[in-house]
Amino acid sequence: MGKLEGKVAIITGAAGGIGTAAAKLFATEGARLMLVDLDEAKLEALTRALGEERTAYAVADVADADQVKGFIAATSERFGGVDIALLNAGIEGKVARIKDQTEADFDRVIAINVRGVWLGLKYVMPEMKKRGGGSIVMTSSTAGIRAVPGLSPYIASKHAVIGLMRSGAMEGAALNIRVNTVNPSPIETPMIERLEDAVNPQRGNTKPMADNTPLRRYGQPEEVARLMLFLSSDDSSFCTGGVYMVDGGVSAGRN
Repeated sequence: MGKLEGKVAIITGAAGGIGTAAAKLFATEGARLMLVDLDEAKLEALTRALGEERTAYAVADVADADQVKGFIAATSERFGGVDIALLNAGIEGKVARIKDQTEADFDRVIAINVRGVWLGLKYVMPEMKKRGGGSIVMTSSTAGIRAVPGLSPYIASKHAVIGLMRSGAMEGAALNIRVNTVNPSPIETPMIERLEDAVNPQRGNTKPMADNTPLRRYGQPEEVARLMLFLSSDDSSFCTGGVYMVDGGVSAGRN
């Protein structure tokens, strides 16, 4: 029997690299899935691949309260409740110094990366309460514990995700709802490719972020998914309020 047999999981950002890897792994472990993203074509293809009898999808903006309530309600209607929520949707935003970022640049990142996580937390916890508890896993980043130049909105948002996680863990404990973050970087996804290009468009080295990682490589989405599985399953039954790094050693060298 799989680690998530009988469990119902919502995955936001399911069309991205980490979200897709988590969906595939969770499906093999027996979970029934609601996949959420804005890319309907990818959601539809992933749902077919995983099996429509155990998988559904919702095209939704995680920063819109009505749409968040909608996909949570649809999950409960289709599968009978919610046990696990991977609040994984996020964007990196524009790479620019603070003086060159606009208010619109900042607001866009905060809306998806912070408001989206807060809305997910707000509306999924009551559904988990009905099931006697659950697990919420939020995707933060090494940017949630450190900083680099040129990504101030993203860095602020990922620090905020850790704050939301800690608040959720404190409030959720009495309801048997566990809340944790996973903090990856750098993972071989399209986001990393965009960041590499934006930070150093003339780079001769094709993977400078990988070379600056103690393990000297990118992480793979599946490596993040395995940590998400641990935090979503009963294997982590005494884990809440934690910041879990999956970063090839990047955080070990921070000040």
